Amino acid sequence: MKTIKFSGKVKRVAIMFAMAIFLFPVASCAQKVNFLISTVTPAAKGTVRVKSDSNKNYRIKIHIGNLAEPSRLNPSKTAYVVWMVSGENAPKNIGQIKTSTAFLSTKLKADFESVSVEKPNKIFITAENDPGVQYMYSEVILTTKNF
Repeated sequence: MKTIKFSGKVKRVAIMFAMAIFLFPVASCAQKVNFLISTVTPAAKGTVRVKSDSNKNYRIKIHIGNLAEPSRLNPSKTAYVVWMVSGENAPKNIGQIKTSTAFLSTKLKADFESVSVEKPNKIFITAENDPGVQYMYSEVILTTKNF
């Protein structure tokens, strides 16, 4: 068996490369969580992706398919509101999610994106009459488990 010898320069480059991989990760992994099946809108299916960025903020992306218009709920509502729970804090309104149809399709979809300085533990959606509410007044339409 033949032994391969590396020069000192090659060894230094290999060690620096290994240190860079372990000490300075390029990006953090995104966490993907599915919404639980809803009793209010059982056809709705969706996911939440949470990823930390280089500024130590958390980017929250939501995608939902088959989410009925809030006006079709019983009782009728005007908006879907996205709520975030972080730590031991009360739920916080982080925005309104709007439904739309894809081009040449009748299938409803909804997308939402936001940034938070706090890491979310749970995301849920309610249907409200006012998208700017600070306290939820309606039942939960979709929710994730704790993550």
